[in-house]
Amino acid sequence: MKKNLFFLFFFIVLNAKSQTENIIIVTTDGFRWQEIFNGMDTTIAKQWKYHHGDSTEIYQHYWSNDLNERRKKLMPFLWNTIAKNGQIYGNRNEGNFVNVFNPYWFSYPGYSELLCGFVDTAVNSNRYPNNPHSSVLEFFNQQSVLKNKVAAFGAWDAFERILNKNRSKIPVINAYDTCGGSHPTSNEKLINEMLHNSVKVLGTEECLDVFTHYEALEYLKKNKPRVLYISYGETDEWAHEGKYRNYLDAAHQVDAYIQQLWNYVQSDPQYKNKTALLITVDHGRGDIQKDQWVTHDNKIKGSDQIWFAVMAPNVAAKGEMKNADQLYQKQLAATMTKIMGYQFTCEHPVAAAIESVIK
Repeated sequence: MKKNLFFLFFFIVLNAKSQTENIIIVTTDGFRWQEIFNGMDTTIAKQWKYHHGDSTEIYQHYWSNDLNERRKKLMPFLWNTIAKNGQIYGNRNEGNFVNVFNPYWFSYPGYSELLCGFVDTAVNSNRYPNNPHSSVLEFFNQQSVLKNKVAAFGAWDAFERILNKNRSKIPVINAYDTCGGSHPTSNEKLINEMLHNSVKVLGTEECLDVFTHYEALEYLKKNKPRVLYISYGETDEWAHEGKYRNYLDAAHQVDAYIQQLWNYVQSDPQYKNKTALLITVDHGRGDIQKDQWVTHDNKIKGSDQIWFAVMAPNVAAKGEMKNADQLYQKQLAATMTKIMGYQFTCEHPVAAAIESVIK
């Protein structure tokens, strides 16, 4: 009898430790799987038109002859922490394929697929109006224990349309929106002031990632959401500009931002050892013709090739996935809900979760 009670107690403790109660979803726009798994691409980096006279500094920061060290130089948190404690998918060199399923291979359709778990071919423009389809964030917000504990932050001003802010009633702070509502903290007041006094380097539709990051971090500390989505955008913007060093720097900075988020999560009792982290992208970029790394759409081969990484209490630490597989972006929404103990259902069909993530 005592032995049975011991095993029952052990099972309960083990199950409690594996419970995921919160999730942080991060995207970094259009960041290629090639750099994630191979690190800096020398074919691109050595060209003056892409390094703009800074080739020495790019090599100092990001080059190593050893592939593992090279990719760690670019994304140290991903390869030192998530690779040790989670799973990383999409290394096509190993036959582990992740693709978008939508036929367009650019941002709005990609984010819609990712967050809705569904492809609607009518969603075919970055200027598309309010998304008619429910997102996984909207689903989370409909669950009683998560109600009003869901929020989204995006550098690009399209997210209020992608997430249909008016219908979903989810707080969506994007581009040059002020943060903090009617009672901003001193930090939020400072962020708002800096944001609106900054040079609009990326135009009026998208702010620099530093603002989005610190808005989201302050919200995390102040409001303690159970579900938080953050979309960084500079990786895509600098790629379109053909500035490879800036593209790599932006990715390296996103990795540092994620580490900062994770360090806070692991220091707070609400989140520590109870929080999932999922990182991915909206689309890929060209590579077969190296000059096509700057762009993406369904005419540029490789633009549908993506990757994702996940770490959670109930996700086994398998590291870099090297098994042959074909996965799709649309499967990630249901995977997020399954990690949190739910099944994503709504008015449209939802692609099945990726079973290997949670087994």
